[in-house]
Amino acid sequence: MPGVLKHRLITGPLLIAALLLLVVLDNALDRVTLRGLASDVFMGRSHPPRGLLLFAVGLLLAALAAIELTRIFEANQIKTRRWLTAAAAMLGLTLSYSVKMDTAAITAIAIVSTGMIAMFVLALLTFSHDRNVQGVVAGAGAVMFAMVYLGLMFGFLLALRREHSAWWIVGIVLTTKSCDTGAYFTGRAIGRHKMIPWLSPGKTWEGLAGGIAFAAIVGIALAAASRRWLPPEDEVSTLLGLVAGVLFAVVGQFGDLTMSLFKRGAGLKDSSSMLPGLGGVLDVLDSPLMVAPVAFWLFEIA
Repeated sequence: MPGVLKHRLITGPLLIAALLLLVVLDNALDRVTLRGLASDVFMGRSHPPRGLLLFAVGLLLAALAAIELTRIFEANQIKTRRWLTAAAAMLGLTLSYSVKMDTAAITAIAIVSTGMIAMFVLALLTFSHDRNVQGVVAGAGAVMFAMVYLGLMFGFLLALRREHSAWWIVGIVLTTKSCDTGAYFTGRAIGRHKMIPWLSPGKTWEGLAGGIAFAAIVGIALAAASRRWLPPEDEVSTLLGLVAGVLFAVVGQFGDLTMSLFKRGAGLKDSSSMLPGLGGVLDVLDSPLMVAPVAFWLFEIA
């Protein structure tokens, strides 16, 4: 068995187990009643905000991914600061999560925009403090990219969590990542025609087809599971599960190719070696991040 595959078969299940445990605990928080000081901490709420644990872990993942993203920026000779990039990603996620559900749309837009402007100004001040204008614009742009890519896009998953069970997050992630699994094994078995050899030499059209088919099956299976074990407001129809499987697979592959574009441009194979067999946090999050806004609007419209 190839070493990379061996490590993937170990690291992958461990990450899935960690995600399942996280979701169980996050759902359990919905049933916690706050009293006294605990209620005061959450401004008089009788229950913790939904998705609170997912938000806390998301902040950690956003910071780790931001640090990896700085390696890509640095390899492209872009001015960067790890703390600033991590702060931007975490602020983007915090803004996405902290705006109340009943906030007027224009107010919500103003809150997020104000946070982005503040981060933009901080980036300009940070990169120009030595009175050297070279690379300031690129550096500030990189910070804003991290805020949107790692913060605001991640926030779409937390937006879904506000109105639905945390198991939806599992469904979105597993459906998206199942395409990678299906594509990998289909490509190894019958892959012949390279999809984009100049960007990702290992990907084939046959692998993509196999990945989409497997994701569709997983989407249908998870939809059936939702109707059996989740409350009515969290149920997903078979048709929606099928559409989600196909759509998440295609968009997820676009997210994977986007990260390949970033890494290849920086001359890097992986964003880091933090996760044996899988690369870094960015290498794991690339497809779910791209799928997150699509998933939100799909379930919002459906």
